[in-house]
Amino acid sequence: MELPVAVKSLWLRAEDLVHQIMKFGVVGLVALVVDVGLFNILRFAGGEGPLYDKPLTAKVISVIVATTVAYIGNRIWTFSDRGRTSYLREYVLFFVLNGVALLITLSCLWFSHYALGLTSPLADNISANVIGLGLGTLFRFWSYRKWVFPEVPERIVADEALV
Repeated sequence: MELPVAVKSLWLRAEDLVHQIMKFGVVGLVALVVDVGLFNILRFAGGEGPLYDKPLTAKVISVIVATTVAYIGNRIWTFSDRGRTSYLREYVLFFVLNGVALLITLSCLWFSHYALGLTSPLADNISANVIGLGLGTLFRFWSYRKWVFPEVPERIVADEALV
């Protein structure tokens, strides 16, 4: 009789994880649209936007806004059922972990471009925007669940009661 309860518990956990992954993906896509859209508005709105001659400034602003959108979306939707700590702590940790994910992406690009000598635009895009972004996204999802939006202790106890 234990097996059905254990299977049910495992199924519920897997179902919850799949829903979180889907929500995380939607939030990430919205943040990407905000990042790319705002960057292009700042640079090119009306031909020459307000930061036309300052692409780095435009990118910093668009990334900060997009990261804020991602934090809010993940806090109130993706991980709404998880533990809450102070917003400042979560927000700072969220930014730090995004920085680590960026380093993962840059490491993939560096390895492919410089260590392997694969310097074509296709190779750079695959290493940075497919492999690096994929690994960085997996890291972000895992680290947000573990440190930014920790599991609620009562829920852990309830899940263990099912087993």
